Amino acid sequence: MNLEISGLREIVDELCTTTCLEREQLRQLLLMESPEALEYLYASARRVREQWYGKKVYVRGLIEFTNYCRNDCYYCGIRRSNSRVERYRLTHKEIVDCCRAGYMLGYRTFVLQGGEDGHYTKEDLAELVAEIHRLFSDCAITLSFGEWEREAYECWYEAGASRYLLRHETASQAHYEKLHPKSMSFANRRRCLEDLKEIGYQVGAGFMVGSPFQTVEDIIEDIYYLKELKPHMVGIGPFLPQKDTPFGKEKPGSLIMTVKLLAIIRLMHPKVLLPATTALGTISSNGRELGLLAGANVLMPNLSPKDVRKQYTLYDNKLCTGTEAAEHRERLADKIHQIGYELAMEKGDSLVEL
Repeated sequence: MNLEISGLREIVDELCTTTCLEREQLRQLLLMESPEALEYLYASARRVREQWYGKKVYVRGLIEFTNYCRNDCYYCGIRRSNSRVERYRLTHKEIVDCCRAGYMLGYRTFVLQGGEDGHYTKEDLAELVAEIHRLFSDCAITLSFGEWEREAYECWYEAGASRYLLRHETASQAHYEKLHPKSMSFANRRRCLEDLKEIGYQVGAGFMVGSPFQTVEDIIEDIYYLKELKPHMVGIGPFLPQKDTPFGKEKPGSLIMTVKLLAIIRLMHPKVLLPATTALGTISSNGRELGLLAGANVLMPNLSPKDVRKQYTLYDNKLCTGTEAAEHRERLADKIHQIGYELAMEKGDSLVEL
């Protein structure tokens, strides 16, 4: 074994025991390319996730209920200024019907995801959450609906939502300001995450890998921010361009860097829920399998009505009709079984302490 690989293994071993590394050690991990060293990293992450979660891969039924958004993020295909998007909103009944169909398929977690659409008032969403909670009382309700006032978060929590996904996108303020218009606030994003944790949600944060202007130092800041925040879930995926945005001609993020970061996050946060995202499956046909083999343990098949799935265009070429779709659960189970894991339909709460 050469000295470079030996040194990297020592760094990985230290990460397994301390869950914290110095900046230069993280830099070495992020820049390493040796297949042998990478496999050692992935194997270490698998060992840790299996220690806490066994062979289970938790599945969540994703319902993309609106693609209207008040924001104008430069990377997002459903940004307010994109006039080429065919907009839609699901009705209260359509959303409940999606949950009902998912429940019959065995799903016990529903993720309601949408742009920041003011058409749904605080009270509207609370009423919807309360009905889902009443009809499917043994299910977890996750919201992914962006930045709102604390009062709204409290209202939805009291109605029955117990999890909230809000990617911080980047922990560097300078980088954040290159990805978002001046109307959006780096400080407010963090305020929302802090409020959600204080209220009692299981909170998911995360960031894009390879977004425009991102540096290795920015990624290190993301890693340290997650260490400070202590989220219950971490969602990361490669940046993928959408042709009708200001970043439409930028190159996509790296598959290898994303998988590497999944492993690092698993080692730093042993009990966290860690999705292998649809974006990972979009950038590579076996991307999600690689993610699961590097420590991820969550998948989010799509429960949205088939006629709107292609309209939720956060990025180009999004998977929306294959094994990522909820109705293809058996095909998905077979693919996961082939790599040594099993689909778990239960709620699957995070083991990170509230």
